[in-house]
Amino acid sequence: MDRSSLRLFVDRTWDASIIPTLSDYIRIPNKSPAYDDAWQSHGYMEQAIHLIEAWCHGQKSAGTTVEVIRLSGRTPLLYIEVPAKESDQTVLLYGHYDKQPEMVGWWDGFGPWTPVVKNDRLYGRGGADDGYATFASLTAIRALQDQGLPHPRCVVLIEGCEESGSFDLPFYIEFLADRIGSPRLIVCLDSGCGDYERLWGTTSLRGNVVGTLRVDILREGVHSGSASGVVASSFRIARQLLSRLEDEQTGRILLESLHAEIPIERVEQARIAASILGGTIHSEFPFVAGAGPVGGDLTELLLNKTWRPTLSITGADGLPASKDGGNVLRPGTALKLSFRTPPSVDADAAYLAIKRVLESEPPYGAQVSFEGDGGSGWSAPPLAPWLAAAAGQASLAHFGQEMAFTGEGGSIPFMGMLGRRFPAAQFLITGVLGPQSNAHGPNEYLHIPAGKRLTACVAEVLLGSI
Repeated sequence: MDRSSLRLFVDRTWDASIIPTLSDYIRIPNKSPAYDDAWQSHGYMEQAIHLIEAWCHGQKSAGTTVEVIRLSGRTPLLYIEVPAKESDQTVLLYGHYDKQPEMVGWWDGFGPWTPVVKNDRLYGRGGADDGYATFASLTAIRALQDQGLPHPRCVVLIEGCEESGSFDLPFYIEFLADRIGSPRLIVCLDSGCGDYERLWGTTSLRGNVVGTLRVDILREGVHSGSASGVVASSFRIARQLLSRLEDEQTGRILLESLHAEIPIERVEQARIAASILGGTIHSEFPFVAGAGPVGGDLTELLLNKTWRPTLSITGADGLPASKDGGNVLRPGTALKLSFRTPPSVDADAAYLAIKRVLESEPPYGAQVSFEGDGGSGWSAPPLAPWLAAAAGQASLAHFGQEMAFTGEGGSIPFMGMLGRRFPAAQFLITGVLGPQSNAHGPNEYLHIPAGKRLTACVAEVLLGSI
């Protein structure tokens, strides 16, 4: 391989084709079905997948087939198949084209559907999470073809409901099972990176249990002056119930069944990653003046966000805006709870355990319910020597730094499903969601130089997989 030619091909494709098309993609508000009940009638999903499909058809790649597959009532899936050259192996490359909702807090002149290129960053919703994946995958394959190099048979799957939990994907995997075959390697470009200076491999993903805790104590609101002291506040009852699950002083989850033993190798990987990243582990977050992280041990902070359970309150009902809040004891309170669970904890069992603890013996006889669901996490199999060598060499060649590994605190729901479906496959889970890229939040961006280097690394790994 001529690495200089590889980088030149990748850089030119990004500059001339990928960035302009990604900018058009960012303009489309194709929110995932969980955030847009009318996604079919709005037609934004169709706009997005047609845009990506058209770009793929425009790439001159011998024998490549590009097809939009539709199962009734489900978000369409883009299926790309590139025949092998001098190889009998198959590699599955994954991405998604649906997006998170807008979120508030975008800077002036920026916005979720307003692409802005500034300081080597492409701002806008979905560019890094995960619109670039299709373009990077196909460009990596074409970069090998440009030099006449061998490569495996490549199957690229781009789904439309990852941000909703990938509930459509298993149906497409089953429908396409014979066409997909048995991949030697699965490449997922929907993960994060600790910094933009090296190739990062994701070793694990936490699971997620999400549900709504509802507390009702009255049939209707009453004057707080006459009722307080006689009737318990529904919010106070909710606080009591949450204290059954979480130590409010430390944030530690008290339900032991939500904890898991952390493997020794994951602790060591966290220690190495902490030594590389230093204070950026917490300084990447926009703390208000005077605020800081929950602790000072960097390794422990990484383990907290990758292998330990946590609880976040992400929404509420029954609470009027402050300006509208009168002297009324409200009849009920609903809180949306988001639990991150360790990679090895079964999310369904965790959900049932949480439900039992919250609903048992409700204070003052209040009506209490917790309704939701969960998705389990994932821990990668040991890295095969050939993949470790190919990925490690790629990082050195294109980033100039050794590859590093870390777990991710977020969830990619389908990873466990793919692991079970393809038990013999190796995994390269990586991405461009690095420090301050702010996926799902305001001012989300794609770090363009990292995207280019990652594309070149994927090409090298594909060559190494033959």
